[in-house]
Amino acid sequence: MKTVLFVCVENSFRSQIAEAYFNRYAPEGWMAVSAGIKLAEQVHPNAVKLMHEEGIDISHKKPQIMTRELQEKADIAIIVCSGSLCPVVYTKNVEEWNMPDPAKMPLEEARKIREAIKAKVLDLIERLSKEQLPQ
Repeated sequence: MKTVLFVCVENSFRSQIAEAYFNRYAPEGWMAVSAGIKLAEQVHPNAVKLMHEEGIDISHKKPQIMTRELQEKADIAIIVCSGSLCPVVYTKNVEEWNMPDPAKMPLEEARKIREAIKAKVLDLIERLSKEQLPQ
């Protein structure tokens, strides 16, 4: 099984959404995990609400810390966040999506970030189905 690692700061919003979408639509032989470098206590309630709107339940998910093992197992790492707090990831194939942090945004604004993440995930899945890895 090949793995995509979605990474952001707290693993409470953007990376959780990306992981959920990827696992919902993943091409055969692929799966996603997500992690952060400074964990939140829980997945952000607005992330849970926004994904519930999409028919995806992430209420059971727990933020996890990015480890060396996760990086080594990943075939691709996607850095979802933007700014100086974003982690450096040591994986052969890395992509940066530079998504703004929706955690303090009103739900309507956060919904736009969710849609942007969904579009990026679906594009990634399409590229992977054609075996086009990020460089």
